Amino acid sequence: MKKTFLPLLLALSIISCKNSESDNSEAEMTSETTEVSAFEKKDGIGNTIAMANGLDKFKDATEVEFTFNVKVNDTVRSSRHWKWNTKTSEISLTEGDITQSYTKNDSIPEDKVSIDQKFINDSYWLLFPYQLVWSDAKLTEEKEVAAPISGDTLTKLEVAYSADGGYTPGDTYDIYYGDDHMIEEWVYKAAGGDRQMATTWEDYEEFMGIPIAKMHKSEDGSFQLYFTDIVIK
Repeated sequence: MKKTFLPLLLALSIISCKNSESDNSEAEMTSETTEVSAFEKKDGIGNTIAMANGLDKFKDATEVEFTFNVKVNDTVRSSRHWKWNTKTSEISLTEGDITQSYTKNDSIPEDKVSIDQKFINDSYWLLFPYQLVWSDAKLTEEKEVAAPISGDTLTKLEVAYSADGGYTPGDTYDIYYGDDHMIEEWVYKAAGGDRQMATTWEDYEEFMGIPIAKMHKSEDGSFQLYFTDIVIK
């Protein structure tokens, strides 16, 4: 299996390696750490988080529409509007006055790869909890860890992808969540460890019973990635 969605690549290129490093040094060495196998995650913590975020309802969705926005300081660096037919896999992207479309399948035409990269990046931010079931990452859970931005004591789940397959192989995500299994913060770590960035997951709103975090901010607020025009049918 291959990683389903491309995480953060385009957002990171937009902000030119603007990093916010995660500091988990306050976490006790005695914290409970459990590695979750690929089989166990389907019925374990990965599935629990995905279901808490509406995976059972998403299977009934036929259309997803949203605008992906990135703002650095006071400047909007990117705004992309997507329409996605989840049953036919037809996807359209509108940037400015230009609309492009393609059908997502196992063989993406070369002239559509750049659109597919953008879609995977943007939808990954929108629906990341489902990747804990949809993709083949290794999951490692650690209890009672200080979150990188708020400092709150939460559970951390490391989501690590292999060095094979996907647009950005070898990337890792540390997600931080509470007893409700809703993500509150995460840290993205690029393969090789040369880049990482921590952002919040906040401003949740339900669409067809599916909770979506509409805002993601860096600790100082200079980087904001947010969603508008969300419709799920």
